[in-house]
Amino acid sequence: MTGTIGTLLILFCLLQIKHMFADFYLQTPRMLSGRGSYWHLGRAQHAGVHVLGSIIVFLLVGAPLLFILALVAVEWLLHFHIDYWKGQLCNRKALDPFKPAFWRATGADQAMHQLTYVAMAWAWVEFAV
Repeated sequence: MTGTIGTLLILFCLLQIKHMFADFYLQTPRMLSGRGSYWHLGRAQHAGVHVLGSIIVFLLVGAPLLFILALVAVEWLLHFHIDYWKGQLCNRKALDPFKPAFWRATGADQAMHQLTYVAMAWAWVEFAV
């Protein structure tokens, strides 16, 4: 296995750990309430937690600082809007954890976040390695 592939696998693992903490352990009540409103400070803060985690992850794999800053700016925008989409959908359809559609929305939300990480890893290989 080449060094790049090994580091890419480590990068994916670190992004998964970062995502688990940012999405499931570090959300505050402010981040979780009112998610269907577009201008939502809590959602902006939540996306910021993801960005801080990604900065740490990409610094650990030795990515250049300017690359990291550009990458996490895009990540913040995507995360903010993916979560807005889910919040809107849950509000519009009155979804809660007791409805199967809530879990489909959660699965789609998480899949979009994971595909964002695939794109971020591609960008790292393409522009930072």
